[in-house]
Amino acid sequence: MTAGRQRIGAGSGMPRSPLGDVGVVGAALAISVLLVWLVSGDGLLAAVLGGALLVFAGLAWSLARRRVTEAEVEFALPDWSVTVAAIDREDMAIALTDRAGRLTCANSTYESWFGVGHDPSRLPIGEAAKEPIAELVRTVWRDGQASTLVRGAMPGAGSGPGSGAGGAEADWRIEVRRAGRGEDFLVWRIQSVNAVDLVGDVARQIGGKLGEGLARSGICAVLVDPDGTIRAASTGFAQRAAGDPQADVTGQDFVAMLSQEEGERIGWARDGGRGGPLVLYHVPVADPDLPGEPDPDTTPSLMLVVDAAQGIGTGSSSAAASPHLEALMSQLPLGLAMADRDGRLLFANPAFMRAAGREGQHPPTYPIDLVTREDKRALSEAIRRYAQGPAAAGDIAVRLAALPEDPVSLSLAGVRGLGEAAVLLGLTDTSEETRLKRQVAQATKMQAVGQLAGGVAHDFNNVLTAILGTCDLMLMRHTPGDSDYDDIQQIRANSNRAASLTRQLLAFSRQQTLRPEVLQLPDVVADVSQMLRRLIGEKIQLVVTHDRDLGPVRADPTQLEQVIVNLAVNARDAMQMKKGSDGSGTLTLATHRVTTTDVRAMRSEIIPAGDYTALIVEDTGGGIPPEHLGKIFEPFFTTKEQGKGTGLGLSTVYGIVKQSGGFIFAESEVGQGTRFVVYLPVHHMAPGETALPAAKDEPPPSKWAGGGSILLVEDEDPVRVVAERALTRQGYQVTSARDGEEGLERVQQGGRFDLVVSDVVMPTMDGPAMAREIRRIAPGLPVLFMSGYAEEQLRKEIGIANAWFMPKPFSVQQLSEKVGDVLARTASH
Repeated sequence: MTAGRQRIGAGSGMPRSPLGDVGVVGAALAISVLLVWLVSGDGLLAAVLGGALLVFAGLAWSLARRRVTEAEVEFALPDWSVTVAAIDREDMAIALTDRAGRLTCANSTYESWFGVGHDPSRLPIGEAAKEPIAELVRTVWRDGQASTLVRGAMPGAGSGPGSGAGGAEADWRIEVRRAGRGEDFLVWRIQSVNAVDLVGDVARQIGGKLGEGLARSGICAVLVDPDGTIRAASTGFAQRAAGDPQADVTGQDFVAMLSQEEGERIGWARDGGRGGPLVLYHVPVADPDLPGEPDPDTTPSLMLVVDAAQGIGTGSSSAAASPHLEALMSQLPLGLAMADRDGRLLFANPAFMRAAGREGQHPPTYPIDLVTREDKRALSEAIRRYAQGPAAAGDIAVRLAALPEDPVSLSLAGVRGLGEAAVLLGLTDTSEETRLKRQVAQATKMQAVGQLAGGVAHDFNNVLTAILGTCDLMLMRHTPGDSDYDDIQQIRANSNRAASLTRQLLAFSRQQTLRPEVLQLPDVVADVSQMLRRLIGEKIQLVVTHDRDLGPVRADPTQLEQVIVNLAVNARDAMQMKKGSDGSGTLTLATHRVTTTDVRAMRSEIIPAGDYTALIVEDTGGGIPPEHLGKIFEPFFTTKEQGKGTGLGLSTVYGIVKQSGGFIFAESEVGQGTRFVVYLPVHHMAPGETALPAAKDEPPPSKWAGGGSILLVEDEDPVRVVAERALTRQGYQVTSARDGEEGLERVQQGGRFDLVVSDVVMPTMDGPAMAREIRRIAPGLPVLFMSGYAEEQLRKEIGIANAWFMPKPFSVQQLSEKVGDVLARTASH
């Protein structure tokens, strides 16, 4: 950009002389008087007119003389080379844009990193950064300034931090503010967070003046690498650890400088147990703005060693150390603040304000302004107590005004040696910890409810088995038309309905039997779409969309169809019950490809990194209130009217998805609708594996002709009686036992059996333990287990070969067919 000079005057062309102007005016006046005298012939009139004109001319001349002559105005356009030199920084790109977004000025770092062909609103760092930057621009024009942290690619060209990166990802901190007389310009400051040498800065500070200032305050600072070696140390640490403030302790083992004395007391090793106890403060040296927690295997630690009896700040110096201490505290990721003995806040670092829920705001005058009204008095008294008494440390539980739901622990420590007595306040940002605690509590609750539901379903299945079996036996003695036939059928129908409820409970507790296959999710959606159109009705529009290049998943197709149907039925009911709606709406089914990069961008603590295929079910119903959103997957929780829902639909969906190795989330806004997202992990097939299950070469066994000796072991009397009668009617010779010990005793007494039919869960000795003992006596004896638990789960836990499973509840016919099938298979081998 060029610089120039411009002159602004009163007119254009050559300037005129003031004397010339006066001569012209005088001549005009003389001619006017002469013309009046010639026309009127009256010399007196001409003289009077001439005198009046002279008076007015003199008055005008006087006023003109008093006016300030307009001077030539001269100014210089800005020399942009000077501006560029002023903003030149190697670690930060700085640019200036006008209201139209055009790049007006930029330093060499900006040109090196991004080139001059891109204005800051269109940085070439990836598509994911465009929307955050656009939102940042809108915020700046509204509020005057703003900042954000975005994730994007580092440019491959230039000499900046992206040099040679070839598109590697980095975190960019972007700060923008309005400037100019009319605030029509934006000043951009862009810095790569990865380029900041935080560890090097801390090492230089504690090895220099800051370390000396801390030593005068009784604080020994040392920077320790993850392997325990010392990278840098202050003179105070060298004095206490080695006896010489100039001693070089770098490279030595930090732990070797200390000794653990009686109990948990820690002291200096060179004191030989004669010194006082020490307190260690551990601070990871990591950028707090980077996502995730610091990795302890790669993150150095700043260790502050303080005499326990003195407290932080004890030393021989005066308040001269305070500026150094404040400089250190402002850079630490640990939330620290200092208050005087009167309760006024002297300073608070950004981490403290962020932990207090006031990020970006100025610290208040008093720290009690940060807590709720109920905790103000307790905090004020605690500050006064720690400021006036001996140097000590402690904690107090308070509730922050910005986050009143959860109490936090505020640390207080008396500070001495900085002039006036003061109190150091410590506050840790627990928002992430609180969120994780809620997630763990929710997961624990769901697990406990699942175990309870599974136990209830298992015990209830025994009752239903006895009811269904008794109904089947009674129906064998009645024919259609008998007076009792219809009543027995009604009892059987209600029992089957109850059995379906227990199956849903088992699905929620992830104890159902699945038949997983490798399949494509769009195929399952296509198979169920026609049925869904009939279920949702004509007023609701069904929209189905699919992504390309979806990965295969391994799941039970029948259970996946159940997931889609349950979610669709819930969506239909939500749209029909929406206030002010005529029952119409839109139900959207979509499949989406989710890559590992997408999962990392979500920053979820629940979903591990990997490739997923997502199923999205979205409706335009009335939405779910926030107070109900956390309970929708619990069994028997429903907001529908009595008789219009059991509350097991979403709990069944939850159990099927979790048992398939997936994850499900619900997003809802009242009045706008609800969106369920199911994430199923992509199945990476082994070489030679096909998407469809391979056909088995083993032919089906021939039908069993009947007959044989069976050992029946069941602790529930009604179930045992029904099973014994059912098998006896089929021609089997049945020997019954009430528990596992009695069943084992039958075999030990020399009983010869063709098959053992046993329950799994029994008192004293369960079915699998009994089967293992029987196999020692009769190794080839087949076993048929009856259980309400999932077959796949039982096979993993039992680990017994030549064992079959039959789910409860079952009918008399199902029991007879299963026993015949097992005997036929074992006979064919």
